[in-house]
Amino acid sequence: METLSFGSETERLVIRPLEKGDYESWLQGYEGRFPSRRRHDEGRLDMSVCTKEWFDELVEKHQQLAMDDTAYVFGVFLKEDHTHVGMIDFSTLVRYDFQWGRIGYALHNQHWEKGYGKEAVAEALRIAFDQLNYHRVEAHINLDNAPSIKMAESIGLEYECTRKGFIHEFGEWTDNLIYYKNAE
Repeated sequence: METLSFGSETERLVIRPLEKGDYESWLQGYEGRFPSRRRHDEGRLDMSVCTKEWFDELVEKHQQLAMDDTAYVFGVFLKEDHTHVGMIDFSTLVRYDFQWGRIGYALHNQHWEKGYGKEAVAEALRIAFDQLNYHRVEAHINLDNAPSIKMAESIGLEYECTRKGFIHEFGEWTDNLIYYKNAE
């Protein structure tokens, strides 16, 4: 399979697609999670099905999604020791005259409150505009997810609106705040 190469580095982080050699770091990141600390924190997960073979297939699936311009999934790693601290993804909503995507982000809770989320998402937006050629990127945030709202605002995403009954989650159609940024 042909591979695509996207990504970037900051002072402390490497943001790039997962590679098959990332399995141990990726698994340790998930296995090192603390119990859930709030509603939008999955906390510890059952990783028993996440074998090396399962992970290799996941990496290939992510690569295919990127080749199809459907989604781009990035691992976030500490530059100093390759610790996996989280994930960032972009979904292509519309290309053509829009060049419009959605960003999602999640940091393992053992790495919260160190500035990694802000640093990673700000850099990922540069990847979105400079490498993935999006013109507009939106974050869809639950109304009660104050840490995500604070982080989005701190990196320059602007509140646009509240979309009612926008996403089906938690067994119901939920409202989401829409934050966005356009390419400069």
